[in-house]
Amino acid sequence: MKKKLIIALVVIITMSFTAPLSVSIRIKGSDTLLPVVQKWAEAYMKLNPETSISVTGGGSGVGIAALIDGYTDIAIASRKIKMDEKLKLQEAGKAYVETIVAYDALSVIVNPANKVKKLTREQLEGIFTGKITNWKDLGGDDFAIVCYSRESSSGTFEFFKEHVLKGKNYSSSCLMMAATGAVVQSVSQTKGAIGYVGLAYVNSTVSDVSVSYDKGTTYVASSLKTAQDKTYPVVRPLYFYYLKTLEAGLKPAMTWVLGTEGQKIVSETGYVPLTAN
Repeated sequence: MKKKLIIALVVIITMSFTAPLSVSIRIKGSDTLLPVVQKWAEAYMKLNPETSISVTGGGSGVGIAALIDGYTDIAIASRKIKMDEKLKLQEAGKAYVETIVAYDALSVIVNPANKVKKLTREQLEGIFTGKITNWKDLGGDDFAIVCYSRESSSGTFEFFKEHVLKGKNYSSSCLMMAATGAVVQSVSQTKGAIGYVGLAYVNSTVSDVSVSYDKGTTYVASSLKTAQDKTYPVVRPLYFYYLKTLEAGLKPAMTWVLGTEGQKIVSETGYVPLTAN
């Protein structure tokens, strides 16, 4: 009887050391990153059934706030962490890791009925700051411009303001949308609409506008190719942020995301892989 009990205990102890440990990873933040992060999560969980990954959006600022407050393990962001966010982490005694996981082209989209298919950076600035209000002033038909933007918690909002509007404020008439999908839907349904979204969100319901950063000498449309060869002027890095204390536990997943399989999914989902930069 004693011998059987000892054998049973040995089996239980051995199983406890050899059975895979259950891992749960919470990811939250940028809507821009959602399509590729969801694909990563699905593929990684198939390869690692002991791992559970939950992915939610809300915007880059929402993700970083959740990281600060301890409600997520990884914050996904389409912009760099801000100074005030850094200070909050510092005050909480939380050291963080910043990792670029992919790149993205920020596409300008209009309703397909719009004749205007190319715009300079200066014209985009005029539209989104409210100085240009009718498409006839840009070679289009006589109808009002309706501009759609992401809301201020979005990293895409911040990036567009900094790199396209050159720090100028959006017009008060610009309609702020809570999600990137809502921008696409609104532009597709409104004749005079214009908006901006990550390249992966561009579909057949909207038209992509070619953009010039040399005052109209050269216009380039957003695409995986033009983002990779850097001829498209509005390309940005996409980030993962997580606490230093979680670095060892997240290493297997991060190694996979940054490796061949993970970066292949980046290309397949409409983003620019790290190897292209």
